Amino acid sequence: MRAARLPGAVFWPEEAQRRYREAGLWRGQTLAQWFQERAQLFAENVAVVDGSRRVSYAELESNVARLAGGFLARGVAELDRVIVQLPNSLELVEVLLALSWLGAVPVLALPAHRRAELSAFAARARATTLVVPSRNAGADMLEIAREVQREQPSLERIVVHEPQGVLAAPLLDLAVLRAYAPVPASAQTLASDVALLQLSGGSTGVPKLIARTHDDYLYSVRQSARVCELSEQTRFLAALPMTHNFTLSSPGILGVFHAGGSVVACPHPLPAIALRLLLEERITLAASVPSLAQAWLEAKPRYLRDIALPELTLQVGGARLDPQVARELLAGFGCRLQQVFGMAEGLVNYTRATDSLDVICETQGRPMSEHDELRVVLPENPDGPALPAGELGELQTRGPYTIRGYFDDPEADAKAFTRDGFYRTGDLVRVTASGNLSVEGRIGDRILRGGEKIAPQEVEEQLLRHPSVRDVAVVGVADATWGQKTHAFLILAEGATLTAPQARAHLRERGLAEFKLPDVVHVVAELPRTKVGKTDRAALRARHATG
Repeated sequence: MRAARLPGAVFWPEEAQRRYREAGLWRGQTLAQWFQERAQLFAENVAVVDGSRRVSYAELESNVARLAGGFLARGVAELDRVIVQLPNSLELVEVLLALSWLGAVPVLALPAHRRAELSAFAARARATTLVVPSRNAGADMLEIAREVQREQPSLERIVVHEPQGVLAAPLLDLAVLRAYAPVPASAQTLASDVALLQLSGGSTGVPKLIARTHDDYLYSVRQSARVCELSEQTRFLAALPMTHNFTLSSPGILGVFHAGGSVVACPHPLPAIALRLLLEERITLAASVPSLAQAWLEAKPRYLRDIALPELTLQVGGARLDPQVARELLAGFGCRLQQVFGMAEGLVNYTRATDSLDVICETQGRPMSEHDELRVVLPENPDGPALPAGELGELQTRGPYTIRGYFDDPEADAKAFTRDGFYRTGDLVRVTASGNLSVEGRIGDRILRGGEKIAPQEVEEQLLRHPSVRDVAVVGVADATWGQKTHAFLILAEGATLTAPQARAHLRERGLAEFKLPDVVHVVAELPRTKVGKTDRAALRARHATG
């Protein structure tokens, strides 16, 4: 494998690199070069809408060059790692592009991260800079940043967005950095260099860091924009965190920029904000997770009344979308629907606009690239033979935009990658005859009750068929007699009631075997979420470990 200019990064074998370049997938272009190209092509188009601000591609390029000048003047250098944790905003877009302009490496933290995670990212990435808002969801992020800096000696500077008052050195005001003289984009950065460090979507512990190169990430962006049929008329609502891979590149902000469309920064995904923007900004593309899409649908009569949105493509990813809910979204919004199943480690699958209704509602799409390699194997035999189509097993993948190892984490690599370089996704899937994926759970989520294996998502999907159930999570909790007992956590529709016997009776009517029925049913107000927004099943198991 080629030597990394950034120690800790793992690269593709030389033969794979050569193959991807010869096929024209990797084009030797950096993110800065790509953005300059886009800005010239679409100079007068609106690139970003943030409240009352509307910034063209030409204006955005100018802003980026000035902010890059500010970072450079204050000591940020090529290949420096910079942790970025900002709310959805024009400033966040500018910061990410300005760092790429210098050849620095953004570390994409999420809004929910706090001291423990930020400190761990700084330690693993050996970050020199942290960019934060002054406050976030009531938390004093400036004080948290100071704590992280005290813990991590590599952290030389803190940049603050919208500080409350004048900052004392060595703290830096982002607004001041944005006013520096512009600088040219780095001519030293290589397309094979690390472009950014993303976070793994693991449900427990501190996320691992994922090193994406300019070459592989831009291929993913270009291919996503093509498959999703983006154009200059695309108006994308960025409601999920912009630093999440889904919102950033699947096809996300960068995919929209590739096509010359407009990104509308949504400060919070609350229905009162998001649904208003859907209508006012004539949104044609919006990315959501299943629980958020359902919340938008429930609130639609209040904010959009009976208005249909035929120009809207609603993307849903991050977790399996129940087929019935998929059909309800189509009917309720009068929109198009696209399922997205992907991971920051690389592989992205989409349903297509030309797919049948059954494929769109009942599968999580198929790989976006003909160069993606997929196989399904028995989880207990990861280096064993591939299973026949239709068999349930663990999905493994490799390809031109799927990493070959985590950043500076050989222990994780030993578990997550096979001997021949396939990434073990941990997802349990079936591949249909048409090549589409049906995602049926995670390996660690399977319940072993009295010797019987139970797939939580099978039970969850049937519980969601009950009219009183709005959201659900099913987990296995350790039990001395059964090994595990099945606990179901239900969020009910407003004013609805549902008892445990009624829930079990419903599942029997739906044809589930008796051993799959939940032993315990909890009615809850909300489900715990991981820092990347997924249901935190580990927290549910831990909460009821003795119950």
